[in-house]
Amino acid sequence: MTDLQKRSMPKLAALFAVAAATLAGCGKEPPAPAAAPAPAAQAPAPGPEPLKIAFAYVGPVGDGGWTFAHDNGRQALEREFGDRVSTSFVESVPESADAERVLRDLASQGNKLIFGTSFGYMEAMLKVAQDHREVRFEHATGYKTSENMRTYDGRTYEGAYMAGMIAGAMTRSNTLGVVGSVPIPEVLRNINSFTLGAQSVNPKIKTRVVWVNEWFSPPKETEAATTLIHGGADVLFQNTDSAAVLKTAQEKGKRALGWDSDMSAYGPDAHLASAVINWGPYYIRATRDALDGRWTTGQSWWGVKEGAIDIVSIAKDVPAETKARVEEVKKGLADGSFQIWKGPILGQNGKPVLEKDTVADDTFLGAINFYVKGVEGRVPGGDKK
Repeated sequence: MTDLQKRSMPKLAALFAVAAATLAGCGKEPPAPAAAPAPAAQAPAPGPEPLKIAFAYVGPVGDGGWTFAHDNGRQALEREFGDRVSTSFVESVPESADAERVLRDLASQGNKLIFGTSFGYMEAMLKVAQDHREVRFEHATGYKTSENMRTYDGRTYEGAYMAGMIAGAMTRSNTLGVVGSVPIPEVLRNINSFTLGAQSVNPKIKTRVVWVNEWFSPPKETEAATTLIHGGADVLFQNTDSAAVLKTAQEKGKRALGWDSDMSAYGPDAHLASAVINWGPYYIRATRDALDGRWTTGQSWWGVKEGAIDIVSIAKDVPAETKARVEEVKKGLADGSFQIWKGPILGQNGKPVLEKDTVADDTFLGAINFYVKGVEGRVPGGDKK
């Protein structure tokens, strides 16, 4: 430092002191040092894309029946997983070439998990699954699988059996009527189980069936129900998707049972109980498998034990003894101590289809093509045993 710089420093310091004193006298604070700029905020890292899930429904969602029950299951998985999933559905998809077109469209939209909710979609789903190995397909009520397609079903025959117990206790004519959809093993199993349940409380029971050969056709279901009533049936059951059967019973002063969902609102005077199916537990399980990378092909068949099947809204005039017996059967189905299909069970010709103490396995149940004793008529295209 030069002599000149050394001599200037005291003067500069004095000047700064005078300036500070002057500002203080004016009531002003000297300016504060400028604050350091804040670091730029970093944008949060984007989260994973939601799993896109799609459903193909055979009927309209409506507010009752098979498709309504499936859509309740879809909503249950949305509540369970929140923004980790994004779901959509297409309703009223025919069991025809249209099914393949819809399924291909859903796969092309980026859905990675696709549920097809009707038996008639099986072959179409197999073809589409072959061409979209990156997508996982789930087929309801079917029996064919592939590397990226598996099947699931509900043991609806358990609900049918409990409904039959109530029908058998409440009939006065000892004649029950069933509106059948399509004569496949699933439906025949339900008709037979309904009859076995009714006969467990009333051995005099006879069951009559009218087939409509469709899953959802309210006009045909109404016509079939009317035919059964004119034929002497005073309690009606169904394996169809609409509430037309219960409505018909209400209009004609008969009794009926709801199917797949609680249908009591459609015929409060006619309604005896509803055999319901809860798809939520399975849809949540399947979605979790996909999210966690644990999805594998296979077959699932869930019932009362897994919380998938129940009997609800039992009418007040059903005897307490019958309600207690139904509850006992429900508990037995849940813990495995009760078997619906345990011999001796007879076919229409009086010969055993299950010998005494023999319990049917799922292979037997999945291939039923006959009526048990007490069901009148012939199975369309089936065997008479």
